[in-house]
Amino acid sequence: MAVTYKVLGQAAPANVNETTLYSVGVGKQAVVSSLTISNVTDTDTTATIYVKVDNAGATDANAILKAVNISANSVMALTLGITLDELDVISVKSATASALTFMAFGQELS
Repeated sequence: MAVTYKVLGQAAPANVNETTLYSVGVGKQAVVSSLTISNVTDTDTTATIYVKVDNAGATDANAILKAVNISANSVMALTLGITLDELDVISVKSATASALTFMAFGQELS
């Protein structure tokens, strides 16, 4: 099994809708070792992150962060170790359009 260390995904949601950060491809698996959330504005806002098995709907049951405050001009770094199977999805949401950027780092196995 080949392992590739990489930036798994980057997203800067332009609106307040749920946005895909990373989707595991067919025949692959992944380990998300860390994730960052950066507030690139002068206003506090909140972030939500979902881990969806087989791209299920976003619910409270699969939220790893739900409406967590991200202070203006700051970064939150999470060390995680989330394991994902093919077709699993990490999606993100910001309470303020164009305020947050999200990055996921880890390993993809194929």
